[in-house]
Amino acid sequence: MFHKILIANRGEIALRIIRACKEMGIKSVAVHSEADQEALHVSLADESICIGPTASAESYLNIKALISAAEIADVDAIHPGYGFLSENAEFAEVCEQCGITFIGPTADNMRRMGDKISARQTVTDAGVPILPGTNKSIETVDEAQQIADDIGYPVIIKASAGGGGRGMKIVHSPASLGNAVATARTEAQAGFGKADVYIEKFCQHPRHVEIQVLGDKHGNVIHLGERDCSIQRRHQKLIEESPCPVLSPELRQKMGACAVDAAKAVNYSSAGTVEYLLDTDGSFYFMEMNTRVQVEHPVTEMVTGVDIIKEQINSAAGLPLRYRQEDIKMSGHAIECRINAEDPEKFTPFPGKITGYHTPGGMGVRIESALYHQYTVLPHYDSMIGKLIVHAENREDAIKRMACALDEYIIEGIKTTIPFHQKMMANKDFINGDFDTNFLERVKI
Repeated sequence: MFHKILIANRGEIALRIIRACKEMGIKSVAVHSEADQEALHVSLADESICIGPTASAESYLNIKALISAAEIADVDAIHPGYGFLSENAEFAEVCEQCGITFIGPTADNMRRMGDKISARQTVTDAGVPILPGTNKSIETVDEAQQIADDIGYPVIIKASAGGGGRGMKIVHSPASLGNAVATARTEAQAGFGKADVYIEKFCQHPRHVEIQVLGDKHGNVIHLGERDCSIQRRHQKLIEESPCPVLSPELRQKMGACAVDAAKAVNYSSAGTVEYLLDTDGSFYFMEMNTRVQVEHPVTEMVTGVDIIKEQINSAAGLPLRYRQEDIKMSGHAIECRINAEDPEKFTPFPGKITGYHTPGGMGVRIESALYHQYTVLPHYDSMIGKLIVHAENREDAIKRMACALDEYIIEGIKTTIPFHQKMMANKDFINGDFDTNFLERVKI
């Protein structure tokens, strides 16, 4: 097992990893930008090292600075968390070249599943269903037109290296296809340094359902059930829950088995997530695989009792999974609300100093946050400042518990998305489980 781990991240995920390290008897090293000197992860880690100026490109995304810090602190592993360099194959390779274990999948895993065109071909070969479309980059508008005519409108243009809605265009008619392809390619090049785009059939009213998988270096892969992440705004998840309100045990088993097959197809050996679109008729289609731990991993931990961060660390250390598929039992219902430092009406960032702070408590309530009284939320990084997770015997009770917890959650000095979540917990359609990924476009909350 590792004796010391450097955490190449900040905020609540850095704290989550520090806590896991402490429970496992592993020393932790926090890194921070100059602006993050007073951050909570800096004070709670065993050691801390400043790696550069405020800008992410000069600190949290600076591979040379991170490796230098790792060598100074004499660590034997680096955990990237999520975001930043967590899915950067070059970073994983540099760690390996320097004799430092990267706590995550291999660089090959990242490349094969990070490129969406490559991922579509990989999972197709493994027998996982995908939406009709192309498994290669679209080179010309004429080519796109032929494919769109074959599969039928509406279609969606996606960036091969994309994410977060960038390089993604929905097309309802031939007249707008050419402009959509050109715009998607431009956005893809600007956002990801790669202009490759592909085309697939657009699923109009899907749910976003993802399967958590765990793999080790001995060829074992299991899944931990699903999360429903359909409540989104501009392709950004806001609420996640497990289990999915509309999934039958039979469909869960089928989706889970396909996720395991997809992971095994690339010899996956860490925590990862296979994401699907679930159609209204019960058909499901592979969308992408996230080769890292996800923001919403606590939802799965609450219903399965499996510590996903510890399993990541164990797997990276070469230990076999501690669970077999038959050991995984889902119990009760969990919901997570992402709390952002944003104006809840406009969803625009709202940084500033925390002048009052109180967190909710009680049975089945979990807070993942790096906030504290008098802390200043910085404008330079992601606006998510915490996650509120609840667990109860069933979905109805979980919604009630979340509503109570949100009422208790006090963050003063800045605006947050807590009022939005309070309205969601009182929304009849949400309570009835009647929603899809377009819910917030149709319903004003």
